Amino acid sequence: MGINPIMMSAGELESGNAGEPAKLIRQRYREAADIIKKGKMCCLFINDLDAGAGRMGGTTQYTVNNQMVNATLMNIADAPTNVQLPGMYNKEENPRVPIIVTGNDFSTLYAPLIRDGRMEKFYWAPTREDRIGVCKGIFRTDNVPDEAVTFSVLCVLGCTTTRCASG
Repeated sequence: MGINPIMMSAGELESGNAGEPAKLIRQRYREAADIIKKGKMCCLFINDLDAGAGRMGGTTQYTVNNQMVNATLMNIADAPTNVQLPGMYNKEENPRVPIIVTGNDFSTLYAPLIRDGRMEKFYWAPTREDRIGVCKGIFRTDNVPDEAVTFSVLCVLGCTTTRCASG
């Protein structure tokens, strides 16, 4: 697609230093903005946001870093062309950067962050063909025959369906 995303993972959203993950998000956002300024497509891609910033019931703490990550993402969503770094306050607007996040359960995130208008959500429910295509891509470099990959995917899907129906 010609896009070079700036990648982050859920593990980077927690730190022993309060505020460090929120600062890192702003830094990565500004890096992406600088790439866009040079005429290239870029985005900020955060894998498993719910694992890093979500609340997982009573077994996990809601830390200062969770609060600051959520607040930073809300601030960026509300003012995407005015993302500042600590100690560097620019009057010049930065380019708007798309932020793409993945997750398994966005209901664990801070509700105002995921409301309509602030976050556009796309739920991917892969079809049988999608799953086969993904697996063929994974095993292509291993020279696994397409028929073997298709058979394996269909077996797993069959087992999952059978288990759900009988479970």
